[in-house]
Amino acid sequence: MPDIFNDFFDNSWMERTNYTAPAINVIENEKDYEVELAAPGLTKEDFQVHVDEENNLVINMEKKAENQEKKHHGRYLRREFSYEKFQQMLMLPEDAEAEKIEAKVENGVLHVSIPKKEKTDIQKAVKKIDIK
Repeated sequence: MPDIFNDFFDNSWMERTNYTAPAINVIENEKDYEVELAAPGLTKEDFQVHVDEENNLVINMEKKAENQEKKHHGRYLRREFSYEKFQQMLMLPEDAEAEKIEAKVENGVLHVSIPKKEKTDIQKAVKKIDIK
């Protein structure tokens, strides 16, 4: 009988790029960019978010291994939402204000807010070069 369940839940015929990578949404609006990362069961202590020296937003996640089997009365036939270690790097756009990035975990989702520079700040950075 267990082989029937293994065949039923087996998805080796479905092509998957990465079983352990959480889903990420990136939304742009007028004032900022919003990054949403699916993180069911994780807390803010499980994440580290920073901007590296190459202006990339780096999201590290590590869930300390716990004995999760004690909560279940059986064995997993299929398990896809077990993240133990994960890193995602996103290149920040030129109009991002890296110093004002904020992050929070809410309802199983990591939210990262990346404010945009005001248009006047971007225009000041552009220097016109006269052609002689």
